[in-house]
Amino acid sequence: MVCWLADAQYSFSGWVDTNSYDGDIYLSVIDDYRKLSGIYSEQIIARIKADSSGHFEFSGNQLEDKHQIYRVHVDNCENGNGLNHFSGHCPDSREVLFLAKNTDSISFPFGFENEMFCDVKSSNESAMALIRIDSLKEHMRYALSEIRSSANTRLNTKKWFTNLQEFGMNLEEPLAELYIYEFLSDRSSDYYDYYLSDLKDNAFYGNLENKLNLNYPDSDLSDQYRTELAADRFAIDQGRSGSKWLWLLYIILGISILINFITLFKLRFRKSRKNSSTKASLTPQEQKILEHILSDNTNKDIAEAMFVSVSTVKSHINSIYKKMGVQSRQEVKSLFNK
Repeated sequence: MVCWLADAQYSFSGWVDTNSYDGDIYLSVIDDYRKLSGIYSEQIIARIKADSSGHFEFSGNQLEDKHQIYRVHVDNCENGNGLNHFSGHCPDSREVLFLAKNTDSISFPFGFENEMFCDVKSSNESAMALIRIDSLKEHMRYALSEIRSSANTRLNTKKWFTNLQEFGMNLEEPLAELYIYEFLSDRSSDYYDYYLSDLKDNAFYGNLENKLNLNYPDSDLSDQYRTELAADRFAIDQGRSGSKWLWLLYIILGISILINFITLFKLRFRKSRKNSSTKASLTPQEQKILEHILSDNTNKDIAEAMFVSVSTVKSHINSIYKKMGVQSRQEVKSLFNK
């Protein structure tokens, strides 16, 4: 592969395997790190076609003087094939992400299907940072998938978070660390919960925020990072606060249930004592009639069972009502209802 340095302008070049890809080649600038991979029309800044040999080159001097994240991609997802070219996804596409400035020259070996982008050549060492990070990410995915036990996942997640973060810091390029952050904080990943836990105490995230504010204060990516980080920290604080309040609520609820239970027990105990005292004040005949009332027997049933007249039963019942301070059978039964 050929690498050359152009004066005061960028040059991103390479070769396309025209047997596999015969469409356009796109250069995009990433202004949303949640859209690193894919095909988004709002990110495209240039489009060209390869020559008959498959060679292509993007060049000019309109790029930023500071590093930005760029993407070059080819695809076979034209609208004519029934696929939406700019839907954000294309199953038949190849791409490479890299860091670059307006004066960088980079050469991409697009022609190798199995080793595509592995031999990227650049005048800027930082341009290769994202490709090296991608290699580490693949090692991490392999380590986590090799043994799918909770213990292995926990240990390897901690190890690889540390490895990736330290690698990013050693590159001394905040956008490379941001690229790592995007991977670690992906809400759809299996290690998102670990990221939230890591965010609580790890200085990596705050340090990255400071570096972005210093080096890329007006960047959309920096604004996005600050917003996401603040939202995640707020969610964590709310979770902590919510957890404390939830435990307090459980304690209050438990105390309330206990107090209600004790109060109910005391009321039943007092009611039982009062009923026992009231029942003791009844004559033996009235006590028998009371048992019949509690058994839902009618006056006629009581009279036949006790071999007395219905009028005598009524007289005893009126006496029971008076002694108990009630006016109906229902009130009598309610006094003895457990």
